[in-house]
Amino acid sequence: MQNHPFPANFLESLADEPGFDHKNFVEVHQKNDAPTSIRINPFKKNAKKTDEQVPWCAEGFYLGTRPSFTFDPLFHAGAYYVQEASSMFVDHILKQIKPDAPANILDLCAAPGGKSTLLNSAMTADDLLVANEIIKTRVPVLADNLTRWGTANTIVSNNDPRDFSRLTSFFDIVLVDAPCSGSGMFRKDPDAMDEWSEANVNLCHQRQERILADIYPTIKEDGYLIYSTCSYSRQENEDILDWLCNTFALESIRIPINAAWGIVETQSPEKKAWGYRFYPGKVKGEGLFASVLVKRESSGSFVSFKNNKNQKVPMNELELIKPYIKDPSAFYFFKVNDDWMAINQQHKESLNLLQHHLYIKKSGVRIGKIAGRDLIPDHELALSNIVNKDNVAQTELDYDQAILYLRRENLDIDEAKKGWSLMNFEGQPLGWAKLLPNRVNNYYPKELRILSQGPK
Repeated sequence: MQNHPFPANFLESLADEPGFDHKNFVEVHQKNDAPTSIRINPFKKNAKKTDEQVPWCAEGFYLGTRPSFTFDPLFHAGAYYVQEASSMFVDHILKQIKPDAPANILDLCAAPGGKSTLLNSAMTADDLLVANEIIKTRVPVLADNLTRWGTANTIVSNNDPRDFSRLTSFFDIVLVDAPCSGSGMFRKDPDAMDEWSEANVNLCHQRQERILADIYPTIKEDGYLIYSTCSYSRQENEDILDWLCNTFALESIRIPINAAWGIVETQSPEKKAWGYRFYPGKVKGEGLFASVLVKRESSGSFVSFKNNKNQKVPMNELELIKPYIKDPSAFYFFKVNDDWMAINQQHKESLNLLQHHLYIKKSGVRIGKIAGRDLIPDHELALSNIVNKDNVAQTELDYDQAILYLRRENLDIDEAKKGWSLMNFEGQPLGWAKLLPNRVNNYYPKELRILSQGPK
């Protein structure tokens, strides 16, 4: 039973909001039975599907109970992402607006990475995702989640929104899941109620305007802005849409929805811009607001940046790397310090441009370091879909062995093969180990290892 009281004036502030049902809203928060949902990685497809699908996302599924994800090796392998169901509505939006031509997509406020992995799932190798996180301490978890997802067409950056104004007309789609007052998460996180106030709502509104104004120039003409919050407050939702339409050459886009989904379609007071509200009790998910606008002017052409000092990579090292890569001709290889990296060949110039203007934390897939005549393969390569499994040894682990491996403990494996091996669970790589005649060296990253006690 949920005994945490709602903040003062909170329910009164929502009384006139579209679709708000006071009695239903209070009851659903008192029950405190938030659903658990996962979204399957289309590039790995090992997670078990359930009978109940999230209606607006083909790869989203509800779980009957919340398991211990920490002790599921497939979670660590990136076979699925644990994501709140309402947030998956971005997948439905993307299916309506994503162009067939190659697209540059920005997730501006991306950590921990739920919406970034969702965007990436809908992309091809020709599309490029830039996942940005403003807060430095949140960048590592974003990078780790995109590493688990396994694709090479992603770049992780740590920049303020104003830094993107240098990239005029670069992105076809920009997602701004804006920092907000967080009322949509009250059922899932009752402690968030202590942070809510009308003053904070107004402060968030001002911050949202600043972020959107900063990011506007980076959107191409006829490109799309997806704006979302986890707030119920009109000031952070419909009022922002009116401000966007009044301030910029942005036009609201109506997204088709099924009435059975329980989503409340709204229009802003002045410009009648379309928005979509999610209320627990009406949908099987948490609170969300989402909207889409298209840009009807040009902010000018982006200034391309040609790196005329292309890195001279040691060809002898490159030849040691290529056997580890599936279709190496499809990738641009480069070094960051001693680490070899790979990104899809078609994104080489974009990478050069972004490196010139942004602070980049992760580019494509980290392959590893050369030591003598050998590659010390990186964890990112193990979890990627570019690793050439036909050319590397693989060791299938049972559940108990997989948990030992994820704890970075010693493994006793009777295996004839020696040297580097992918450690697999149900066919999905968890990372690397080096098989030696009398022992196994576990190379699972220390910072990712399971520390908590729990199920075997």
